[in-house]
Order: sequence, then C-alpha cells, then structure tokens
Amino acid sequence: MSFPVFVILTAEALFALWLLNREGLLKKSSYFLSSLILISAAFLFRALALDYRTLDYEDFLHHWVEFFRQNSGFKALDKPIGNYNVPYLYFLALFSYLPVNDLHMIKLLSILFDVLLAYGVMKLLSLTEKSPLALIGCFISVLYLPTVFLNGAVWGQCDSIYVALALLGIYCALTDRPCISMLLAALSFGFKLQAVFILPVYAVLWFMGKFNWKHFFLFPLFYVILVLPAVIMGRPFMDTLTLYLNQTGSIGSGLSYSAPSVFSIFYKVSNEALAAKIGIIAAFVFMFAVLGLAYFKRRELETDAVLWAALLFTLGIPFLLPHMHERYFFAADIMCLLLAFAVPRLAAAVFLSQFASFLGYYAYFNRVYLLTMNYGGWAVFLLIITASVFYIFSLTKKNLKKFEI
Repeated sequence: MSFPVFVILTAEALFALWLLNREGLLKKSSYFLSSLILISAAFLFRALALDYRTLDYEDFLHHWVEFFRQNSGFKALDKPIGNYNVPYLYFLALFSYLPVNDLHMIKLLSILFDVLLAYGVMKLLSLTEKSPLALIGCFISVLYLPTVFLNGAVWGQCDSIYVALALLGIYCALTDRPCISMLLAALSFGFKLQAVFILPVYAVLWFMGKFNWKHFFLFPLFYVILVLPAVIMGRPFMDTLTLYLNQTGSIGSGLSYSAPSVFSIFYKVSNEALAAKIGIIAAFVFMFAVLGLAYFKRRELETDAVLWAALLFTLGIPFLLPHMHERYFFAADIMCLLLAFAVPRLAAAVFLSQFASFLGYYAYFNRVYLLTMNYGGWAVFLLIITASVFYIFSLTKKNLKKFEI
C-alpha cells in the first residue's frame, strides 16, 4: 500500500469516528474506545482487500481510467465510454490524473461512501431510536455487513454511493428539508439506475406531506446540472440526458444473473420473453399496491411506514423484475439491517437477506454456486411476506416492537 493510499484510508476511518462524535455518541470513554477499535478493525479488513482484482476491474474499470489517462482526462468526457452514468465517470477521469493505483482509488471512493452509508442508516434509525449504544451499533454494523465489505472494498463496485445518497435524501425529507432531499435523490439516480428500486418511497413521502408537487421539478433540474459538465466538454446533451435509456439493451437477456429473484425459483420457462414481460408487469403492480395502501392511509403515515415501504420496494421490485444481478439487492440488505435495529425481533431478517445476496456474490467470485440461487429466492420471498405484514401493521399503528411473529 502506497503512502497516499494509507493517508486516505486513515482519513476515512477518522471521518467515521468524527461523524459518531459529531452526533454526541462518544461522550462515554467506553463508547469512544470501543468505536475506535471496531472502526479501526473494519478499515484494516478493507486495507487487506485493496489489492484484490476482479474481472470487472480488469475488463472494464481499469481500461476506462486508462482511456481518460490517454485522452486528456476530463476532456475525454465528450466521448462515450463505459456503461456508467457520467457522475461516476467524473471520478474515473479525476483518478486518471493521480500517480496512485487506480484500483485503490476506485475502492477508496466506495469505502468513503460506506462511511456515509453507515451515517445515513444511523440517522434514519435516530428518528425512532435514541439509545446511543443502538445508534453506534447500527453505524458500525453497516461497516461490517458482509455485502457492504464485499461490494466496495473487495469488488470495487459503487452501490454504496447511490444507496447512501438515497437514504440521506429520505432522512432529509423526514426532517423537513425537501430541497436538499430532492438534490440527494437526483444524485443517487445520477450515479446508478438501480436507485429506481428505492426512489418510489418519495411518493409515500409526498402522501405524508413532506413534499408539494413543485418540489418534484427540482429532481430533473438537479439531474441536468449533474450531467452538465460532460455536456460542456462536448457530449451531446440529449444523449447524455437519456444515457440510461440507451443502456437498457446492454443488461443482457437472461432472466436472472445470480440474483435471488423470482426467476431463480422458476427458472425453467419455455418462453423467456413472455416471462420477462410478466415480471415487469408484476413489479409495477407490486409497487402500485404498496403506494395504494400508503395513499389510502396517507393521514396516518409516520416514519416507520416510510421505512417499511422502502424495504418493500428494495425487496419486491428487483425480486420480480427480469435481468437482475446479484448486487441489485444491496439497498434491501441495508434496509433489513436498519429495520432490525428498529425492531430487534427482526434480527433474523438480516441473516436472510445476507444469505440471499451472499449466494450471488459467492457465485461471482468463485464462478461456481455454493447453493443454487433458488434458496436465495425463497429467502427474499419470505422477507417480502414478513415486511408486508409489518408494513400493514405500521399503517394501523400497531406496536411493532411488541408484535409477535
């Protein structure tokens, strides 16, 4: 590990500790010492993983950084490169200027957002839970969650970026900061299309009275501003604005790519095109059913209902859609952890979600299945049923912490 990488990684660990201290959670010396040790260990594990190279890095990310390096960095933003939206390409272009291993920089970016992800989850929990020990435990648990560690520090993926921004956006909405919330939602969507799995919760927040219709005009405005640097560099405006639409043909035709979706359970179908269409329709029906219940109970909506709805969206939409990858349940993994801290009886949900996601991650890293993915699919299905029950109870104002399963 080079000295600059060591400095950045250390700074990120200190940033995590600072965030906890900023919230006034480390006043007890025992809390401070425990947090220091656990955060240090979490970052030590990440340091040990920095040199691990995946096929995604070898075949794509490294070549994209090299493309920027050979074509004058930011000036090359006018050219179509990679299959990420331009906000992430800004960082790859920046890395091309640095005399540091680009693999390390890519992972350090994701690790930074691991910290912000932990902060976002903790802030959402703080709306219903005031115990410093629970809040610290939630923050640190995010850093230790297997799929969080594997996704960023090992794989070099950027799912922590869009999920962290989305959760912070939800927190800002719940604390009556609608403009900042819309900015964070646009940033989340700008970094990754999979933000659409969680963004329907903004309709629930609207029903709750956290937005008026005018605030929704901020989303496209912020998104245009976000992609504007690439347009200034010469990239066609409409091509940049509709980049996600142009990428839909590159997701593959398989019904499931090691994802614990419904297509991992019912994978033997004679007409895959028809099955894909049914899955898309089912996903929309599911989403509108969740929204319909929220609208019907809009005068009784509270924070817990918003969080349960977010969990249902992040579980149910990718579960029903075709062409899903193993990483697309990342937001669901995070929401399961958050709600397990809010309702401790649901701790088993974390293990179910991690089990389902880990099967896909294992298949990617080892090119062989530990167990067939239908086990993961059934685990997600069980989570959806459980979350649906808790969502309905949240709308009827039952005491979820005393609810017996």
